[in-house]
Amino acid sequence: MSQPHTQNLLEAIRKVFQRRGAEGYGEGVSQLEHALQCAAFAERDGASDALITATLLHDVGHLLHELPDNVAEQGIDTQHESTGSVWLSQYFGLAVTEPVRLHVAAKRYLAATEPGYFGRLSDASKLSLRLQGGPMSSQQAATFAGETYFEDALRLRRWDEEGKIVGYQGPDLVHFNNYIKDSYIRNRDGG
Repeated sequence: MSQPHTQNLLEAIRKVFQRRGAEGYGEGVSQLEHALQCAAFAERDGASDALITATLLHDVGHLLHELPDNVAEQGIDTQHESTGSVWLSQYFGLAVTEPVRLHVAAKRYLAATEPGYFGRLSDASKLSLRLQGGPMSSQQAATFAGETYFEDALRLRRWDEEGKIVGYQGPDLVHFNNYIKDSYIRNRDGG
């Protein structure tokens, strides 16, 4: 991959976070803080480059629209998982875009199948769950469990729930550049 393409990708991601990353979303941390925490936890747990990239960028759809940051409180589901997955598909393959697309479904799945999961959700996450269709039915859960990126989506979801620590000091956005570049190169090279 040529240097200009790499720099364009990293600049596009930096600009998205610069534009709206300082906004909150009802969890006590900013969008950027949440993304960095989630990716740091994925890295801590030995996730692949693609899954770390997906985890870092899983909520990018929240940063692409022009709606206010309290949109869920207004009863609107922005379907950020789909918006983000589509935006990311111009740079990355399915190993990045599918966990992003499926991370909301993973919350719905866990709320339906894992005892105690719903009770551990934050108030903001419970509100968004309601807007996103609530816990899955048993038929929906069985279908979801057959998704190719099911396990990655569940792992991403767990880091998503963990990545809401006020005052957490972790790596900055630049720290994740190599994961992003490696995921981009694999997509370009068909890997």
